[in-house]
Formats: sequence, structure tokens, C-alpha cells
Amino acid sequence: MRRLGLPLGRVPDEALLAGMATGDPEIALAFVRRFQRMVFGIAIAVVDDPQLAEDIAQQTFERAWRHAQVYDTRRGSVRTWLGTIAHNLAVDAVRARRATPVSPEDLDALLGVVNRTPEQWALADEAAARMRAAVAELPREQARAVVMAGIYGMTARQISEFEGIPLGTAKTRIRTAMGKLRTVLGPERADHD
Repeated sequence: MRRLGLPLGRVPDEALLAGMATGDPEIALAFVRRFQRMVFGIAIAVVDDPQLAEDIAQQTFERAWRHAQVYDTRRGSVRTWLGTIAHNLAVDAVRARRATPVSPEDLDALLGVVNRTPEQWALADEAAARMRAAVAELPREQARAVVMAGIYGMTARQISEFEGIPLGTAKTRIRTAMGKLRTVLGPERADHD
């Protein structure tokens, strides 16, 4: 581009993209500098995590470099094309971070596990950590009933059918577990129920 007498800052977006496809590091740097704020802004707006947004921005530029040769000016500007790549990668990252519900059949294996690593404590909300610990202290059948009701939104009737117990027993397990949780977690938690 400089051979044409144009500084890289004044080269059209399409020409920068085409030059980047050749592997020229100077052109690639100019391309990234031109669009880095826009790409990072899109990523941070979607994921709300600066570190993840930086990773997404890097992936966006890598993808643009790999696919620069197939860019079609008829389908939109380079800015729009790059913004779409950033947005799609950010949405994919958010989807990948979503928690996956656990099947009620797997509750027994999970109820006794309370993660106590420093990283998990730092990331977890204190109230959630206290709740997990309190549920882990409940008798297994009460813990299963309250998790099925609270997490999975199952009714007492659905719990009784799933567990193969009478409806009254399911209701008693839920009520007893909730009472114990209120006692352990204190009045500040009971007000939020």
C-alpha cells in the first residue's frame, strides 16, 4: 500500500482487508488498529466480561484474516462484516457459558458435593454458597425434594410421581427442607422466599 504512496491510515477498508489476506504484518496491524475499538465494543456489550471480550476480539481478527479472500463487497462494508463476525462469536461465547440443567436422576451424585476451592468461592455469590452448603446438610430425600421444587420447578405432585412416594410425603419433605433452610440461613433469607 505504501508503494502506492498512501499512508495505511488512509487506505480504504476493502484494500486493507485484501492486503491483510496477503499476510503482510504491517497491513494486518493497521487493519486491527482501525477496527479494534469497534470489535471490542461489540464483544464487551454482549458478554460483559473484559477478558472474554478480548479473546473474542482476537478470534474476530483471526477469522477475518482466514476469510479475507472470500469477503464480498456486495454483501456489506468491511465494518459491517467484521461487526457481524464479532457479534456472532460473542453470542456463541454467551451460549457456551450458560449452565446446563442437571437431570433429577443425577441429583444424588451432586447433592453431597459442595465446591470449596478459593476460585469458586471468589466467583460465587455468598448467598448462593451458603444456600448450597445448607442444602448439602439436609437429609438426602429432603434435599432432592427441595431442589426438584426450587431448581426444576416441579410441583409436589410431580415430585411424588417421580420419586414414587405419596403426595403428602413429597409436600412434607419440601416443607421440612424449607423450614430447615430458613433456620440455617436466617431471617434475611426467609424474607426473599
